[in-house]
Amino acid sequence: MSVLIVGSIGLDTVETPFGKKQDILGGSAIHASISSSFYADTAIVGVAGSDFPKEYLEFLRSRNIDVEGIQILPGETFRWSGYYEYDMNQAHTKDTKLNVYTLFDPKIPDKLKDAEFVFLANLDPELQLKVLDQLKKPKLVAMDTMNFWIENKREALHEVIKRVDVVLMNDGEARQFMETPNIPIAAARLLKLGAKSVIIKKG
Repeated sequence: MSVLIVGSIGLDTVETPFGKKQDILGGSAIHASISSSFYADTAIVGVAGSDFPKEYLEFLRSRNIDVEGIQILPGETFRWSGYYEYDMNQAHTKDTKLNVYTLFDPKIPDKLKDAEFVFLANLDPELQLKVLDQLKKPKLVAMDTMNFWIENKREALHEVIKRVDVVLMNDGEARQFMETPNIPIAAARLLKLGAKSVIIKKG
């Protein structure tokens, strides 16, 4: 089984009541690919800046994650900083710097275009559509999103949902996108858009 994951690669600065870490490995594609690597052959496609630490790439390779699809561009890597209070389900954003992420044009390596399973991690839905156009016949495609794309790329997000098998959103995102406080109604509306399955995460 092979899994292709496309999404953001970042350097995060995170504060909690228990401490602070700066420029740690982050991004939706990173977290998803590490999780996937426990169960399947995994490849990652994303973009990082020339400041991206080599030891982070080596860590991904140590997990047997194929990093050939990571583009390294001149400039700084996407950065997010935020904090958590004692409720670890709620992140509070302090700053977001897109940096080289704004230049990302996903190119799927030829050997990955026939991946069986694909996860479109949090990413501009217009880029998610570009990825879908490059794939051959995946058995299953899942996608994730966030409130920023719901607010700013609603129509493109609609198109992605029509073309995937599984939609993942947290409860707040589902309510926001489907314009209802009722989670079961939000899930039913997502299914009507074309997705075969909907997973709504708590937190």
